[in-house]
Amino acid sequence: MAKIRPSQGAPYARIMGVGGYRPTRVVPNEVILETIDSSDEWIRSRSGIATRHWASDEETVAMMSIEASGKAIADAGITPEQIGGVIVSTVSHFKQTPAVATEIADRIGAGKPAAFDISAGCAGFGYGLTLAKGMVVEGSADYVLVIGVERLSDLTDLEDRATAFLFGDGAGAVVVGPSQEPEIGPTVWGSEGDKSNTITQTVPWDDYRDGRPEKFPALTQEGQAVFRWAVFEMAKIAQQALDAAGITSADLDVFIPHQANMRIIDSMVKTLKLPEHVTVARDVETTGNTSAASIPLAMERLLATGQAKSGDTALVIGFGAGLVYAATVVTLP
Repeated sequence: MAKIRPSQGAPYARIMGVGGYRPTRVVPNEVILETIDSSDEWIRSRSGIATRHWASDEETVAMMSIEASGKAIADAGITPEQIGGVIVSTVSHFKQTPAVATEIADRIGAGKPAAFDISAGCAGFGYGLTLAKGMVVEGSADYVLVIGVERLSDLTDLEDRATAFLFGDGAGAVVVGPSQEPEIGPTVWGSEGDKSNTITQTVPWDDYRDGRPEKFPALTQEGQAVFRWAVFEMAKIAQQALDAAGITSADLDVFIPHQANMRIIDSMVKTLKLPEHVTVARDVETTGNTSAASIPLAMERLLATGQAKSGDTALVIGFGAGLVYAATVVTLP
């Protein structure tokens, strides 16, 4: 029997660079109030959101990804030709095939990398990061570009009082490359498919074959059920990620949860009993919930504003539709 040659990858992997893109249009709560019966005070108290960004026709999923990717590649200090893999997490690229990752790879000048899309909702960045780490350590790519990107304004029902104020658009990207030290910890990830109806699309695409539905598909959720799950169950997953990395909350410098809702973030901080010295990402206030893009966008802002610095130890956790989740500890680039 022939023996297969073992993989010749790096000992470990790390995040080398990060970049983000926020659409130019800033949408305050007052615009949302034009179509729902609510108030600015109610929206802020329920979600912590004051503004969000909505994309123009020109700010496509591909365009926003390319802008974020260029920044991440420059931050990593490599060239596009060195990228051996492009992973895009999104639920708002409306062309079933081909994957938007292939278009992005070509337009950034990456050559002929492995390129594919994944759909893991708000946990998508964590899923992509884990796959990229595996590719680098396995040796199938030296550098992998991981992108989280959404145009959730396309999937928002502006007449739905429960969700109209939540979602925003944007793209975040990181470059994952080789490391001599473990700088991306073990991932704690999974799914709870029995709860899949708590966050879902209102109308499946195949309904359009037999007649146009009254409304375009939109995202809907059971708010209280999602809140309870995120606060209590995801705090447990976050703790498991700390345990898997061999550290405690006292060792953390930064906490970057999915930017779903300020109340969820604050409740998780309390449940995890994070020390006061830990910087907590609260990008949701001005960016809204951007699903797969929220963690890299929040990461970039913390580094750009000096609230976090290169070398900091950060706990990242994403959770959302599926219901799916992914948490890991990383060293910031």
